[in-house]
Amino acid sequence: MTGARVRARRLDAQAQGLTREHVSSNAVDVTTKLQDAGFAGLLVGGCVRDLLLGLTPKDFDVATDATPEQVKDLFRRSRLVGRRFRIAHVRYGRELIEVSTFRRAVADKADERHHSDAGMILRDNVYGTLEEDAFRRDFTINALYYDPQSEEVIDFVGGLQDLKDRCIRFIGDTSTRIREDPVRVLRAIRFQAKLEFDPEPAIADYFEEAAELMAAIPPARLFDEIQKLLLSGQAAQGWRLLAGTPLRQALFPGCNPEEPLIDRAMRNTDERIRVGKPVTPGFLLAVLLWRDYQNRIGEFEGQLKPSEARVHAASDCLAVQQQIIAVPRRFSQFIREVWQLQDRLEHRLARSIERLAGHVRFRAAYDFLVIRAETEQGATAVELAEAAEWWTRYQEVGAEKQSAMIEERRTSQPRKKRRRRRGRRRPTDVDSSSAEINLADSESP
Repeated sequence: MTGARVRARRLDAQAQGLTREHVSSNAVDVTTKLQDAGFAGLLVGGCVRDLLLGLTPKDFDVATDATPEQVKDLFRRSRLVGRRFRIAHVRYGRELIEVSTFRRAVADKADERHHSDAGMILRDNVYGTLEEDAFRRDFTINALYYDPQSEEVIDFVGGLQDLKDRCIRFIGDTSTRIREDPVRVLRAIRFQAKLEFDPEPAIADYFEEAAELMAAIPPARLFDEIQKLLLSGQAAQGWRLLAGTPLRQALFPGCNPEEPLIDRAMRNTDERIRVGKPVTPGFLLAVLLWRDYQNRIGEFEGQLKPSEARVHAASDCLAVQQQIIAVPRRFSQFIREVWQLQDRLEHRLARSIERLAGHVRFRAAYDFLVIRAETEQGATAVELAEAAEWWTRYQEVGAEKQSAMIEERRTSQPRKKRRRRRGRRRPTDVDSSSAEINLADSESP
């Protein structure tokens, strides 16, 4: 943005197909109270973009010239969050309205307090005007404002035209904006998949540079962005756009981007989202890391028992990935359990079948097995298909037939030889974080 003042376009929202009836009444209430108190109060960002496209926003964000402390004083059920930049969360029952204060971009790129040597933004917690707030945003289509009181759309950057042209374009110089924050290219891919828009050609020219800069992004922030991509409802398309770029190599170095298992799982997750079924990023992360995990098991062959090799392989695989993308513990534990249950589901030892069926991760592990059976090749595919079909049938029949299926497995499996006790054996040195899966791992051949 130059020093010259930019004249905003203020357009009749109804003429653009947007009326106040389309907006959350709670979001309208926030903007009304802010304006009644003498502050600006405007809807901004993705919710405005989606409303103009005829889509239903997942949430509503409000921008204002009130400070976070002033917002908190104005709304009883609100709290301040964030370290990099303080924002207010205003709660209405189960709905949360995010209220942020207008910010401005840091003008001096050489200012070491705000930029790294490579030009990456380190801090941008500087308050600004409405106009400055518009120009510090990433894409033109995300820099549109809507005033529910005057029912006007406010456009400083040509976002309305780009919406009509179905174009994803950075505000300002593309190279500069990517160097400021390389995560923006992941957002561009997500919007391309979600909206079916075409990104400006220059964005792809900087994928390799952005991939190199990803190493400086906090792993927790990368998890947030990857989670949005995986749970967007367009994960399959998002992955296709990402898989062939240097970004994939930077984010998932141990993943084979052409693994059929991945595409099948992504499409399955998209379908679950479409019909309103629950989903978790842990499942897709387990899929993305599966082949790396399998390869690491092979590294321990001959050194450890199979059950111990699986535990160590999971720990190594996740430890390496955590250095890039910080997977929260609840999801990393989910991944471990789904992986560890695969061997037990395949072998179906009679003495552990009932326990397996009652395991908290049984359904997720079963789904994982089914997708593997659908995409695996060669002799392994036959064995997986047999196991998947067996578990499918087991869940469909009643208790009496389940008992008969278990008995059939018992008679068809060789009896395990009893070992003579030779005193107490010292426990093996196994990752303690996987203790919960030790219950029956030793049962596997």
